[in-house]
Amino acid sequence: MRLLIGALLSLLVAAAIGLGSTWLALTRGVAFGAVTLGAWTAYPRGGSAEIDPYARAAVSRSGLLPVGLGDGVAFVARGDDKGRPLDGRCEVRIAGTTPQARFFTLTLYRPDGALIANSLGRYGFTSQELVRKSDGTFEIVVAPRARPGNWLPTGGVERYLLVLRIYDTPVGIATRAEREAPMPSVTASEICS
Repeated sequence: MRLLIGALLSLLVAAAIGLGSTWLALTRGVAFGAVTLGAWTAYPRGGSAEIDPYARAAVSRSGLLPVGLGDGVAFVARGDDKGRPLDGRCEVRIAGTTPQARFFTLTLYRPDGALIANSLGRYGFTSQELVRKSDGTFEIVVAPRARPGNWLPTGGVERYLLVLRIYDTPVGIATRAEREAPMPSVTASEICS
């Protein structure tokens, strides 16, 4: 009897640890083959047949369609360059250049993957809409209140994430350094509403 109770207890502990670690991996974005460049993280194999089981489960759980490996890559920023979470009540600047690409989009999402509602109906920018400086760089301000230039409204949400989708680009699985793929910086200021 004691052996049976010990075996059942061991099975329960193993199941709790296994299910807990799987839940943690799916909710925290843990997957194999991640490319991290500054604040931006991408999983280039996410849209291919070689997708790992954790990434496949995360895609199934979220319902979001990943960018195909031959089409481009999607980078996600959940925090600024210093690792602080993105707060919709504060001002965040995305500045610099993107890797060589035919087209890109930068979109603002809630952590659950839904677009952030705002009165302007502006959820992001495309590479063709951005107002750029004379040297080709750009600056986008993400803030709850209107700013001059390229501005994305946050609606004052507590947390959000940025998704930069780059289409028809050489950036991919072999990319490992920012010198190979220059990514825009994500800088949070101390100005909050």
